[in-house]
Amino acid sequence: MEAPTREILLAALNRFADPVFELPLDKAGMFQSVVPEGDTLVIKLMLGFAAERYGASLANSLGRFLADELGQALRVEVDWQVKPQKVQAALSPLPGISNVIAIASAKGGVGKSTTAANFALALAREGAKIGMLDADIYGPSQPRMLGIRGQPATRDGKQLLPMENHGIKCMSIGFLVDESQPMVWRGPMVTQALNQLLAETDWGELDYLVVDMPPGTGDIQLTLSQRVPLSGVVIVTTPQDISLLDARRGVNMFRKVEVEVLGIVENMSQHVCGQCGHVEPIFGDGGGQRLADEHNVILLGALPLDIRIREQADGGIPTVVAQPDSELAQAYTETALRGVAMLAHSVTGSVAAFPEIEITDD
Repeated sequence: MEAPTREILLAALNRFADPVFELPLDKAGMFQSVVPEGDTLVIKLMLGFAAERYGASLANSLGRFLADELGQALRVEVDWQVKPQKVQAALSPLPGISNVIAIASAKGGVGKSTTAANFALALAREGAKIGMLDADIYGPSQPRMLGIRGQPATRDGKQLLPMENHGIKCMSIGFLVDESQPMVWRGPMVTQALNQLLAETDWGELDYLVVDMPPGTGDIQLTLSQRVPLSGVVIVTTPQDISLLDARRGVNMFRKVEVEVLGIVENMSQHVCGQCGHVEPIFGDGGGQRLADEHNVILLGALPLDIRIREQADGGIPTVVAQPDSELAQAYTETALRGVAMLAHSVTGSVAAFPEIEITDD
């Protein structure tokens, strides 16, 4: 059977609609090779982000689509590799950590920490080596959300060993102080403590270190964004106007310190009544999309207001772990995948050339 021309194959790929990766596949810089194996055309993709489960799904769906479109036997193979990405110009990447991603809100009460926990756990399920730094000194919540108790140990008396649960590593001031003890520290003490938690923790090798940032856009947040080598930031907001005002400040703050804004997460997007199924946008409608459009970034996800999310986080087993096959977990997973896909693409910087196809008839 005669192989499709480059133009025909590109046109078919452009017609493929993938629910997670929103860029056309031929413009995402993810192709590795297109080669014949007998009568079968083998298309190999290399993704720049963690995609163990998603990669298998993409290979199956794209393979079926192209086989129908082109009318010939073919196979799609998907592999992935997370590479270190750029950080602020004045900083150097952390040894052993490929990417540091901040989850920020610029406002309290919008579900940032819950989003951060599920974001990290979703990437861990995709095969990534994940760490979580709870940077909210005044209100650390990751120990409870991740179901971790106790205090971190140390091998050499100099570096702390992160606590672990659900397949990710975590460090938080919450491991070092009593849960009910208020942190009455001024800004310089907070930033010094966070620098120590970051630099004096033996993280090992990580694909992504997720940082649960403290809410706000004040001195502490600005200092952290200037001192922590960040690969990108995800802004969490609710749809309501008051939350969007602060989220705009957050976007502008990170851009001023040259941190890539990967996208917007609209949390508490809508509420589905557990009794009758009625859907109601309690906090407004479309605010996250408007914010994304305003700043020329994408809406990574719209997450619902659901009692199960709160109950599972309070119980130390967040939704992605508690109900991994649920629609809620899928929403978190797609949000996280879009975030790291945008990171990989933004650093690629330019469209990778589609590989030449050279096939000769037998």
